[in-house]
Amino acid sequence: MKTIKISLVGTPHDYRQSLLPIIIGALGYRIQWVKPASCDLQIFGSFIRPVKKRYRWLPKIARPLASNIEHVLKGGLSSRSNPPLSLFHTAENLRHDSVTTDYAISFDLAVRNERHFRMPYWMEMVDWSHEGVHGNQNPRFGQLLSIARMMQPLGNEFLKRPRRAAIFSSHLREPRATLFGAVESIIPVEGFGPHFNKSILYHQNSGFNKIDVLQNFAFNLCPENGLYPGYYTEKIPEAFVAGCLPLTWTDTNVCADFNPKAFINLEPMSWQDFEPLKDIINSPSQLEFFAEQPLLLNNPSIEPMKDFLREIVRQALS
Repeated sequence: MKTIKISLVGTPHDYRQSLLPIIIGALGYRIQWVKPASCDLQIFGSFIRPVKKRYRWLPKIARPLASNIEHVLKGGLSSRSNPPLSLFHTAENLRHDSVTTDYAISFDLAVRNERHFRMPYWMEMVDWSHEGVHGNQNPRFGQLLSIARMMQPLGNEFLKRPRRAAIFSSHLREPRATLFGAVESIIPVEGFGPHFNKSILYHQNSGFNKIDVLQNFAFNLCPENGLYPGYYTEKIPEAFVAGCLPLTWTDTNVCADFNPKAFINLEPMSWQDFEPLKDIINSPSQLEFFAEQPLLLNNPSIEPMKDFLREIVRQALS
């Protein structure tokens, strides 16, 4: 088994256990996590801080030298004769070119660049064991997302549940506050997570799994954090897999990933002050229509991602 040395900058604390490293392992490589000065591949994450002008107190001619000395002392990339291959991988609503790197993985749709690969975050939470990828987890939800389940109709089980909605959130900043109020004016909404329970410091120590909580709700209010073509997270598929009808707020290009007939998108209703929502929720025939819809119309695959990473690793080790 070949070894690839990887360094991380600005990635989430649990990135080493995330899907991308797991796929590299599934390709037959052992990952050695190292400092930037000795890596083959440098991965930059969403939390990398923007570069600020340094050493303003020095004459301009001396600033580059001071910067190089600092990087060498810290074991930075400037101590290398040849820079490593670089990859920007974001799970946040950031553009693929937010950081200048050799390759990028992001949400962005319609990027005409062979060095970019689109990998929406919801696919991180899918069970890919049927394609030889094992070990990724979805602890907040309680289980990985089943492709087979998402390709089946939602079913009418949600029609038998209490007519109320659950929302999981650490804040109610806009547009969540407005969406919360709009839904609550029609049906009861119960909140879970740090915003609603101050004893919860972060989602991982909430003491519950989302899939268990959602069994007691017909609806899940699950708006995305922002609107951008391609930015679709785990929120809609988790609601669907839990047997709830998702009430979301998302960009209308969501049809690139999901069947738009399988959930209620509040975003197109904004200009109507969400008035159509009341008629939908109070219409048995419209709710039965949602029960007949699958979330996925096409069977997704992780194989293209494998090919993309295989080429990156090959170049990094060459």
